[in-house]
Amino acid sequence: MLKRGVCIVEDNKDLREAMSMMIQFTQDYYLIQSFENAEMALREIPNLDVDAVLMDINLPGDNGIDCVAKLKKLCPKTLFLMCTSYEDEDKIFKSLEAGASGYILKTEGPAKIINALDDLFDGGSPMSGSIARKVVASFSKMESQNKLTENLTAREREILDLIAKGQINKEVASALEISTGTVKKHVQNIYEKLHVNTRVEAVNLYLNRT
Repeated sequence: MLKRGVCIVEDNKDLREAMSMMIQFTQDYYLIQSFENAEMALREIPNLDVDAVLMDINLPGDNGIDCVAKLKKLCPKTLFLMCTSYEDEDKIFKSLEAGASGYILKTEGPAKIINALDDLFDGGSPMSGSIARKVVASFSKMESQNKLTENLTAREREILDLIAKGQINKEVASALEISTGTVKKHVQNIYEKLHVNTRVEAVNLYLNRT
């Protein structure tokens, strides 16, 4: 089997060296180069024949998510595996949107990281168990929110669209040629249907930003 070339982007020197040794001790992979920041990685990786990159998120300067987004455009065939300590949904989804194919926690240990690389090249999207559960929970939440917004009438959607643009009730009433009292009644109905208490919450849920 042909060995796959791997690069590592990790600012912690001890961890970077440990991960480098981890790659060097495998039969299926070899270390091409390791980098301590995104700037070095962006400068060098496009000129190397890299099959996969292990990418940290919390880097000095550009973070790992921005680095992946930039490198993916320059190296579309290269696979990116986020290897980090962060478990929050925002970073998970931003990493996947940037072009990462997997997301694994450093605490999983060397064996799991190597297994994740194997999974990447088998066409999978490896994730730590806790990360996968967060992704599933997030999609479940989005599905629930979508069901709530489906209950809105066409008029209520019109009003929310205008509120999302920053318009106050008086401006909404003028735009739709209805009274402010009618707008207030619609807004109250929107709150009840979406199970929210404020305009910001209503708009965020409507736009799927929560």
